Amino acid sequence: MNYVCVFNSRNRTGEYLMGRKVMVIDDDKEFLQELRETLSLSGYELIAVNDASNAVEMVHATKPDVILLDLKMPQKSGFQIADELRHLSEVSNIPIIAMSAYLKDDYSPLLNICGIKECLRKPFNPLDVIAKIEEVLAAK
Repeated sequence: MNYVCVFNSRNRTGEYLMGRKVMVIDDDKEFLQELRETLSLSGYELIAVNDASNAVEMVHATKPDVILLDLKMPQKSGFQIADELRHLSEVSNIPIIAMSAYLKDDYSPLLNICGIKECLRKPFNPLDVIAKIEEVLAAK
């Protein structure tokens, strides 16, 4: 069963942080749950997508502020998704952070072609993902 979940977080004063949406596209539901907890505690609204086949449609519909994208998924690779997004003017400016346990140096040209500027190697420390999100949002 595939799902899309939206979780709203609150800041320390109890206000909803609706403006900072992070979409996570990954086929691993357990990993999505772990990221949901990390991002929620850090004040982000999380949009979790575990079906790569409808990821581009979900990005277009929700227009997140940043995308965390697994590169290796069964239906469609993260490279394919990033390349499709790069060609859609309405969402082409959304920063993409790639995630993979299989990052190799020879992926660098392909990452650049697909418009992916940042990468995280799985498994990563929760603080590293928050720092990377803050970095790309600050540069946006």
